[in-house]
Amino acid sequence: MRERIVLALVLTGLFSYATGCKKQVDHAEFLSAINKSFAGRHECVWPEPIKLPAKVDPSKDENIRAFEALADAGLFLRVSEEKGSFLVGSKRVNTYNLSDKGHSSWTPDTNQPGYGNFCFGHFNATAVEKATPDSSANSTQYTVNYRYEVLGIPEWVRTPESMRAFPKLAADTSIQSATASLIKDTNGSWAVESPHHPQ
Repeated sequence: MRERIVLALVLTGLFSYATGCKKQVDHAEFLSAINKSFAGRHECVWPEPIKLPAKVDPSKDENIRAFEALADAGLFLRVSEEKGSFLVGSKRVNTYNLSDKGHSSWTPDTNQPGYGNFCFGHFNATAVEKATPDSSANSTQYTVNYRYEVLGIPEWVRTPESMRAFPKLAADTSIQSATASLIKDTNGSWAVESPHHPQ
């Protein structure tokens, strides 16, 4: 009986020692790897580049609110004109093109002349909420839940008109959560396993 108690105490001690000596992963390394994967990535107003000048029918085009918000923010110049014919009748068309202020915020698409987008800021992971290792004892892969923010958001993004026209911009001005899969490479450094960006 005494031998069993001694054996149980020894095993408990060994387990506690092994657990205590287990190396904790530095969350700062995870954050560094996630931020490295964000390098060169900015938030943009539209999911795809648009062509300018843009002609928009205010009575039909669902994108009118977006163009109007950017015109109100001073990024677009708006020219309204009546167009039509004897048979069809006339209709109002707005033409939007870059203002001087808009030129400084516009990111041209190098693959499509005349196309571009308003892009700004950069993503920054700020804290690890949870890091879950894979099933191995010495894990080289983790699923990391983290918080992030978009830094460098210009004032025109924060206007009520922009927030209403682009709901995603409202989310970009707050702290958000996302998940990434990280893997340790042969040099012992952590890296995001595949290109991953918050949605």
